[in-house]
Amino acid sequence: MTKVVAIDGPAGAGKSTLAQAVAEHLGLERLDTGAMYRAVAWFALDHGIDVNDSEAVGETARRLRIEVGDRVTVDGRDVTDAIRTAAVDKAVSAVAANADVRTTLVERQRRWVAERGAGVVEGRDIGTVVLPDADIKIYLTAPDAREGPAAGHRTPRRSQRRRDRDRPPTTRPSRLHAGRLAPGVARRRGE
Repeated sequence: MTKVVAIDGPAGAGKSTLAQAVAEHLGLERLDTGAMYRAVAWFALDHGIDVNDSEAVGETARRLRIEVGDRVTVDGRDVTDAIRTAAVDKAVSAVAANADVRTTLVERQRRWVAERGAGVVEGRDIGTVVLPDADIKIYLTAPDAREGPAAGHRTPRRSQRRRDRDRPPTTRPSRLHAGRLAPGVARRRGE
């Protein structure tokens, strides 16, 4: 039986849509790791913390209690809608590039899987950095004309700007698993 499914890919590729469908089909819980980074970004903005202040944002990530499920809470406060604003969209890249934040959240993501023993985990670098031993790894891609619903109605120029903005810095390596079949193709571990 499949225990851990890792779904990776760039912004707008459809990770959330696929993760929800896979989780429902397999009867597994789902973790949206991007929501965790958005929660840290939201908290920083809400509390006047400069998202480019690595030390302050790293400390913030360490002390926040973030719960991600059907709803997203930060220290018990429902922020499900608040983390999907334009301001958070602009701030989240700086937060995700923060090595201290990544270290903290990756550890929590691994703990989430360990505590449950199974689940569908979606986000950047899930199959290579966070869960390299996942039972199934999926890497999605989306050409300009077919970016998923998360991409909205972007023009090709806006889509390119988003991809450029989301291109990971050196502290956040985004790489495909060396043994991949092809972008967008899943393979069971050991095959």
